[in-house]
Amino acid sequence: MEKHVKSQRSQKARDIWPQSDALRMGTNWSEGDLDKLQILVDDVWGESHPGSVHLDRLSRDAAIGIWESGGRPAHFHVTDICDGWAQGHDGMNYILASREIMADMVELHGSVWPWDGMILISSCDKSIPAHLMAAARLDLPTIHIPGGSMRPGPRMSNSILGDCSTRKKEGTISEEEVRRRQRTAAPSCGACQFMGTASTMQCMAEALGMALPGSALVPATMSVIQNMARQAGEAVINLAKKGITSSQILTRKAFENAVAVHAAIGGSTNALLHLPAIAKELDIDLPLEIFDKYNRLIPHLAWVQPSGPYPSEIFWFAGGVPLVQWYIKDFLHLDVMTVTGNTLGENLAKLEASDYFKQYCDFLDNYGVNRNHVINLPAQAKMKGSIAVLYGNLAPEGAVIKYSAVAPEMMEHRGPARVFDSEEDCCAAVTAGKIKPGDVLIIRYEGFHGSGMPEMLMTTEALAVKHELVKTTALVTDGRFSGGTRGPCIGHVLPEAAEGGPIALVEDDDIIEINIPERSLNIVGIKGKEVSAEEVTRILAIRRAGWSSPAPKFTRGVMARL
Repeated sequence: MEKHVKSQRSQKARDIWPQSDALRMGTNWSEGDLDKLQILVDDVWGESHPGSVHLDRLSRDAAIGIWESGGRPAHFHVTDICDGWAQGHDGMNYILASREIMADMVELHGSVWPWDGMILISSCDKSIPAHLMAAARLDLPTIHIPGGSMRPGPRMSNSILGDCSTRKKEGTISEEEVRRRQRTAAPSCGACQFMGTASTMQCMAEALGMALPGSALVPATMSVIQNMARQAGEAVINLAKKGITSSQILTRKAFENAVAVHAAIGGSTNALLHLPAIAKELDIDLPLEIFDKYNRLIPHLAWVQPSGPYPSEIFWFAGGVPLVQWYIKDFLHLDVMTVTGNTLGENLAKLEASDYFKQYCDFLDNYGVNRNHVINLPAQAKMKGSIAVLYGNLAPEGAVIKYSAVAPEMMEHRGPARVFDSEEDCCAAVTAGKIKPGDVLIIRYEGFHGSGMPEMLMTTEALAVKHELVKTTALVTDGRFSGGTRGPCIGHVLPEAAEGGPIALVEDDDIIEINIPERSLNIVGIKGKEVSAEEVTRILAIRRAGWSSPAPKFTRGVMARL
């Protein structure tokens, strides 16, 4: 019997240092296991939130597929953290930074040994992009397994409960009502039930070709998600034998496909942070202009909360990412490689021939929902895209808005600035009734260099429950937003305030003009008086001369190192 599998990447390392085999046998590997293809199975399992609490089960299912295909899995973990735990205190400053740390840890796990392949299992906002960044760095045969969708809350509600926070401060909701809603808002494991960043990034993993077809947003409580995890275990062995690595899948064409799908599904604005970060690991430049280009071309098809009334589980029953890809296939690069070992075009042809698009559609009858209302036929599309990139003297390097969740009357808006140097101060002003209809709220020093780039969910939810403000008031920030944000909320303003961007120079009562159709964001007036663009430039120069960079918010620990 031959001692080593010829294709085993670790053969040389094992010959040099026999102790490594001894250490594996000390963790219940048999001598026979040592000669199999060795697959790293890395997940974010933990009691950190519903999106991760079940991932140990999916790891076990993936391991079964690996065993059945002649490989040997090895389980590693790096638990992620949750935006929902971090609201209302400084914990939110650490959320985006966790992406970098998780990517680094998976890189360490993947580099300590010459693995033959890798499976990465995650559900949510920062863990999925972290895993895809690590996959790009390691360039192994790799498959991502999405953790699926949480069950919908009562009356198709979701887990945010943002209005509870605002109404508690106002004294307009009882403690018992809060408790009642808490008990039903997150009824199962899985990612939150709307097209937030978690759901979006599951879809992006599939759209990039890094997850099996149809695996994004599978209901986390159905057996099909376990079956798909098992299939992924088999598929990674296939990739390892064929020598197909992540860099062969994560190409420029694949990223363009993902941007197109993102436009069609109304994905979270946070994808405009994550997709470029993943691409950067491969030296692929993915500028904001590419997102704007595709959002002008691609029909907006999916009406998932917050852009529409449906939870993410309904989107999957309706056909999910594969149906969206089928509908917009004329815009996609169908020749890209995927983790099936086949091209995207081949995958879609097989799905269509197998009646996949009909397989789960009858579940919609349980909800009294028509598929074409959830995922429009292209001919029914009411708009193009879902995301706009705005430029102007307030955002010279760009800013981002999800206009599919904006009321028509706010697509163009002009109003006085109300300036805040932290989200907490702005949210307190909204809750206290100090904001007037028509105001443009400016929240600054919340970019990555300012405070770690927290999301502004508390403030956007406070606005959403104020009937007089929800369709009359805009928010502009160098921070970011939850994927569940509704309304005219413009984020990622660049340069950010901490780096001296124009947003640092805005003062109360300056007039801000937002024009989404024209993709513009400008200061058009000073202290309540409209002035020329030249005059705005002159005034900002005077203000800049008196501006100084604030002291760093973090001087030690992980945030100071990033």
